Amino acid sequence: MSSENQEVAATEQAPALSGDTTTPTETTDWKASLSDEVRADKSLENINDIESLAKSYVHAQKLVGADKIPVPNKHATEDDWNAVYSRLGRPETADGYKFNLPEDQKVDEEGLKVFADHAHKLGLLPNQADGLVKFYNEMQANQLQEADTAALAGRQKAMDDLQTEWGPAYKQKLEQANNVVSSVFPKGFMSMNLEDGTKIGDHPSVIKAFADLASKMGEDKIPQAEGPTYLTPKQIDKEIATIQAEGSSYWDKNHPNHAAAVEEVKALFEQKHAKPE
Repeated sequence: MSSENQEVAATEQAPALSGDTTTPTETTDWKASLSDEVRADKSLENINDIESLAKSYVHAQKLVGADKIPVPNKHATEDDWNAVYSRLGRPETADGYKFNLPEDQKVDEEGLKVFADHAHKLGLLPNQADGLVKFYNEMQANQLQEADTAALAGRQKAMDDLQTEWGPAYKQKLEQANNVVSSVFPKGFMSMNLEDGTKIGDHPSVIKAFADLASKMGEDKIPQAEGPTYLTPKQIDKEIATIQAEGSSYWDKNHPNHAAAVEEVKALFEQKHAKPE
């Protein structure tokens, strides 16, 4: 062999140096050997290699024997759902719910019992029922706080408006209005709410009306209703009892006023049972 041929052979047999060439990586479809039906199954869509398939299989094997709850379908009965609720942790009875309420909070025991009954029928878990009660109480507390804030602002505005209108007579007129209310209306009347949410005692027009009434009462100028005066049923009964008192002319036929007394009692009974016009 010539030296020239030896050099060519040596060159062909020499291993390639690192970095000189790049060996292409052969990509194979691991699903290729599977049947068309299996390869098309959606459960394999996100499994790209044998390693992922093996992990998925191992995970599935770990679930074998685990405590599983079948999900009822659209044909499930109430008993089917009750079985699921019980497995998830619903108390056996509505009495099993425990609510974490603040110790200083006034509790509506009857309302809480009604809620527990409905929560049990709906399959709520204890933490869900307790969370709903907590949410409702917080919402109620916020609403009361907002109402108190609005009432305070309304009360202050009413006082400011009346002070501007009445000037130096403000305290005197306010006291007169309060005296009328306390002598005529039941306790707590001024704390009742109007249609717009304003308390009666905070509405300028109402306070002015009572102040005007107080002024007219002082001047004895309260207008009376027109027409005949009518008695209430209680007042009529009292009048009849007086006329029919023991020893009165009503019972003595020989008494000169007997006939008048009988007629008066008759008229009172007719008035009592007459229909309002």
